[in-house]
Amino acid sequence: MAGYEYLKVEREGPLTIVTINRPEVYNALHPPAHWEFDKVFTEFRDDPEQWIAIVTGAGDKAFSAGNDLKYQAAGVGSRSRPDSGFAGITNRYDQTKPVIAAVNGWAMGGGFETALACDLIIAAENATFALPEPRVGLAAGAGGIHRLPRHIPFKQAMGMILTGRRVSAAEGKELGFVNEVVPTGEALAGAKRWAATILECSPMSIRASKQGVYMGLDETSVGNAIRNQHIYPAYKAMGESEDYIEGPKAFSEKRPPNWKGR
Repeated sequence: MAGYEYLKVEREGPLTIVTINRPEVYNALHPPAHWEFDKVFTEFRDDPEQWIAIVTGAGDKAFSAGNDLKYQAAGVGSRSRPDSGFAGITNRYDQTKPVIAAVNGWAMGGGFETALACDLIIAAENATFALPEPRVGLAAGAGGIHRLPRHIPFKQAMGMILTGRRVSAAEGKELGFVNEVVPTGEALAGAKRWAATILECSPMSIRASKQGVYMGLDETSVGNAIRNQHIYPAYKAMGESEDYIEGPKAFSEKRPPNWKGR
């Protein structure tokens, strides 16, 4: 798709692939890029034909080095960000469609926060993760200090947050925030493989499941989450969808389901 200066957006059937295209600055993001991301994810959300998104970075050196500090220090142009947050995703709490991060090289600061805001992280062997903001007088306020302690053991999260230390792909998988480590250069291929497996399922069920997980985590107990899940919008939409009928029908007829996503 054309029309973007800092991103490359491609569609492969129901899959949207978003590539941060600023390799000259290790795919660091500045306000104009955030606004492009906001537009891309809004269009992805509203397009009934698009079911899964993958976010990756151009080249093999960086997924994203995070906030473009040189742009910020120069004091030129707007510093505003969309309400959807860093990379148009860190504050997008209503996104029910799955988003996969394909991490190659550096995922630093806001780059790591962008990956944490995705549902899955597929990391190449050369991937490196860190929240180094305190080392430059900042804090990981785009979700890093909140998401990381919810994704891995608390003390391990605090160890990363308070030191800014760098974590390899292998350690990220051991800690639990990386789903799979793949050979260098194969992060996108690995993410596509995970997407293909998700696409075997009903997109209505996937959205209901994702929304159920995230909204359920806000409940005070598992009991409350179970009692309230029937009122979650995506859960209700699943029960009213064509896919809700097609799934059992295909199973009884011993054939692959023909998902409609509605």
